[in-house]
Amino acid sequence: MMQIIIVFNSCHIKIAIFTLILYSVDQNFKLKNLRDLTYFLGFKITGSHQGINLSQCKYTIDLVNETSMLNSFLVSTPMNFFTKLHADGESLPDPTTYRRLIGKLVYLTNTRLDITYVVNKLNQYISAPTKDHLQIAFKVLRYLKGTVG
Repeated sequence: MMQIIIVFNSCHIKIAIFTLILYSVDQNFKLKNLRDLTYFLGFKITGSHQGINLSQCKYTIDLVNETSMLNSFLVSTPMNFFTKLHADGESLPDPTTYRRLIGKLVYLTNTRLDITYVVNKLNQYISAPTKDHLQIAFKVLRYLKGTVG
């Protein structure tokens, strides 16, 4: 099943054109109007006369909760930028958890540019992560916990 989402502002001319397009498409395909889009693929979508705002606040909170980091202490930066990541170290017995976490953090960089550098660095060790890499990923989560809002 194919799904198409159409977003537009509330200009009257655009609404009239959009209504004509919808009517034309409705003649050939089964349509379902879902009204205002609020959540889609982990993004909270809000609109105003100034434009559209995308937020992953709920996604971030769910990620912190899922990793049991809600009771952890906060940090002011996602990583000490003088820290050098290395491939050597004690490897993780099961790297699946690390890979899943990094994948979710990569998705979060769509709206959280402040963690992009760190997540990119951690992603470079996705094939053979160490316990040090996992600790830095947890530090990113503690940073996100303090900067959700």
